[in-house]
This record gives sequence, C-alpha cells and structure tokens, in this order.
Amino acid sequence: MIFPSNRVRIMVATKPIDFRKGHDGLAALVKNQLHKDPFTCTVFVFRSRKADRLKLLYWDGTGLVMTYKRLEAHVFTWPAIKDGLMSLSHAQFEALFSGLDWRRVRALGSGLITRRAL
Repeated sequence: MIFPSNRVRIMVATKPIDFRKGHDGLAALVKNQLHKDPFTCTVFVFRSRKADRLKLLYWDGTGLVMTYKRLEAHVFTWPAIKDGLMSLSHAQFEALFSGLDWRRVRALGSGLITRRAL
C-alpha cells in the first residue's frame, strides 16, 4: 500500500462527506468536525454517499497526500453511518481498500491475519 510503515493509525470517518472537497477542505473537516490533527501520522478515510468511492488524507511529513478510489462494479463495506471516527487495523484497511469485507478480518494469536470462511 502507499503508507511508509505500520506505525500510521487509520481512522475512518463514518459519515459520508461532500466528495468535491480537496486537500484543504478535508484537512479542515478533520480539524474542525472530527477534532483531530490532520498533520500527524494518521490516515483519514472518507466515504461517499454512494459507498462506491473513498478518499484518503495523509500527512507524509512534507505535504498532504490525497488518494481517491472508485469501485467500478461493487461498493465498499462501510461501518454504520453516524457522526465520528472509528479505527481500523492495517489488515482491515487493506481489505476495505481492496473492496473486501473488512469486518471479516481478524488477528490470530500468532499474529497472522485471516478471513473467516463465508
């Protein structure tokens, strides 16, 4: 993935946003509505109303990085819509970003990651 290490936190904004927002608009949303600092080692994940698109905002130490992804034939699995943030593990985020059901990803005692059988 695009992150420099597993040290970054991943926070998902559970309420859909206006997808016309760019770097500055998303940073302002993080600061003013989510009450977090957008200039930390945190990846903020935002969803669209249609649930088929996501945006990521990440401070890499030199500037804000914004990533946009749209699924062509499916929708992302999102948490329930409400105000606030929730955190995801890196494995859960990788599943979400790939269009898989991140809720089925869990850590085993040995530190391995697996998906439960459907």
